[in-house]
Amino acid sequence: MSEVHKDYAGAKFGMWLFLLTELILFGGLFILYAVYLNRFPEEFVKAGSELNVVFGAVNTMVLLTSSLAVAMSISALQKGDKRLTLILLGAAIASAVIFMVNKYFEWSAKIDHGLYPNAPHLRELSPGENIFFGLYYVTTGLHGLHVVIGGILLAWVFMQVRCGRVTGTDYVALENSGLYWHLVDLIWIFVFPLYYLIL
Repeated sequence: MSEVHKDYAGAKFGMWLFLLTELILFGGLFILYAVYLNRFPEEFVKAGSELNVVFGAVNTMVLLTSSLAVAMSISALQKGDKRLTLILLGAAIASAVIFMVNKYFEWSAKIDHGLYPNAPHLRELSPGENIFFGLYYVTTGLHGLHVVIGGILLAWVFMQVRCGRVTGTDYVALENSGLYWHLVDLIWIFVFPLYYLIL
């Protein structure tokens, strides 16, 4: 029976290239934010005060903790501790769910207050506030989509580890999923201060 060739270096290089495209996407949104912040500083500060800092801070802690769990899961797998790897991956997956539940409640509160794209109340606000919330929904919506995708990736890797297809000697799938998850975390580290802590 012939051995299946696996190009680990190619897989990792491909993931880094993909992550670069993601950084370009969000980098463009952050540049757009900076341009409009320069144009409407007071309106952005006023609109930012409508966001719930507690939700933002909790989600920041959730993602930071989950990134630590993913990093530790790779170390645990390399040491041959399958059970600990699964526990840590389970914690990271649970963190993705907690993040999205928090985001659901946060968005629901904003929608209840008429702060959503094309809402009659939002149209009554200044152009700067309108732009702020437009950027907020696009950026956090895209980020939320990445959290969902990352959670699904981690759940897939969880099953691969459980079935023995991802092991301490063959863990590129876990490593690449971890890189994606760290990117999700990194993006949020920029989103949180830009939108929630704007002064």
